[in-house]
Amino acid sequence: MSQPASEYVEIRDGGYYVAGTRIGLDVLVCSFRLGKSPEAILQAHPSIGSLAKVYGAIAFILENPGVVETYLRDQEALWDKLRETHPLPPEALNASSAPEERWRQSLLEDSFLTQTL
Repeated sequence: MSQPASEYVEIRDGGYYVAGTRIGLDVLVCSFRLGKSPEAILQAHPSIGSLAKVYGAIAFILENPGVVETYLRDQEALWDKLRETHPLPPEALNASSAPEERWRQSLLEDSFLTQTL
């Protein structure tokens, strides 16, 4: 299957990124699913550079739901493998698991994005 083309999202090192940045597409998906506006996303991640890039990346997300969902599942599998091979000590796990779990759930919950599949 060929990869969708976009001037706002690029594929490198096996991941999807906002073009010209180190911001992973999964970061934008999470923010967008949490209801953040494009302006709020840009404010939180100014290295994106422009509101047009935020809107362009959101358009990519909405136009390619299957690709995005596959990417998110692949990212989750990579994180699971990393956690298995490099487990955190219990005291660090307790301190860090709540925010991560909320983030993971926001990516995996049924949302209007996954309903378009």
